[in-house]
Amino acid sequence: MAKHTSGHTSSHKHKKQFGQNFLNNGRIIDQIVAAIRPQPDDHMVEIGPGEAALTAPLIEQVHTLDIIEIDNDLIAPLKIRFASKPAFNLHHTDALKLDYASLLNASKDKLRIVGNLPYNISSPLMFHLLTYAQHIQDMHFMLQKEVVNRITAQPGIKAYGRLSVMIQYRCQTESLFTVGPENFTPPPKVDSAIIRLIPHTQKPFIADDETTFNNLVRQAFSQKRKTLRNNLKGWLSAEHIESCGIDPSTRAETISVEMFVKLANLYAQTHPNEHKT
Repeated sequence: MAKHTSGHTSSHKHKKQFGQNFLNNGRIIDQIVAAIRPQPDDHMVEIGPGEAALTAPLIEQVHTLDIIEIDNDLIAPLKIRFASKPAFNLHHTDALKLDYASLLNASKDKLRIVGNLPYNISSPLMFHLLTYAQHIQDMHFMLQKEVVNRITAQPGIKAYGRLSVMIQYRCQTESLFTVGPENFTPPPKVDSAIIRLIPHTQKPFIADDETTFNNLVRQAFSQKRKTLRNNLKGWLSAEHIESCGIDPSTRAETISVEMFVKLANLYAQTHPNEHKT
């Protein structure tokens, strides 16, 4: 595959602890940028630019590009290549700990977040980002294809689980296209895929207490082969579950986001002073 380096060559040693697999195919990079559709006024945030395969085209198309990079060895090369660009803002920090609201420079500003996310931190990073959902316009991520399948899965499909419910509660989700291992250096052992997440401006279903909702969903999926009656024992009785229009003998993987919200809201109403963990 042709290297896509904008005239730049790198001797960077890829680091396993950061899950580094860098895109090397210009056609795929162009496809990703086309899916993002960057506009000049966009406030773009790129997480983990690596060798800048996405950074190079994005920085030419937007007025503001905040770049989040944790690897010390990549800071100097990024500065050398892009410090003269007006859009360039580099943050040498951990994306899992960053206060994304601190990047905003105007109240009407919303962030558009992109990244080829390391597989080992993709789920916790997405959960962290979703705490800033009101400040985010959309997110485009390269993830392990299996993770994309789980996020976008519908009830009744084997891949459907806690990750599906928690992200679909907060976002519209769309799997865009698959990217094979041969498009990375070094090649990972699995297929990747591009996902688009658009935080709901108004959630279709509102949990009365989001901590209770989060904890109930975790509990419902704690033993996937068991029924809701068993997994939610000590939370809700079979009669409570039935009152939400749900068969207590069914499994969590068959229950829609709306139904989980109903169960959590019933628990919050019947146990107003309790927040189960």
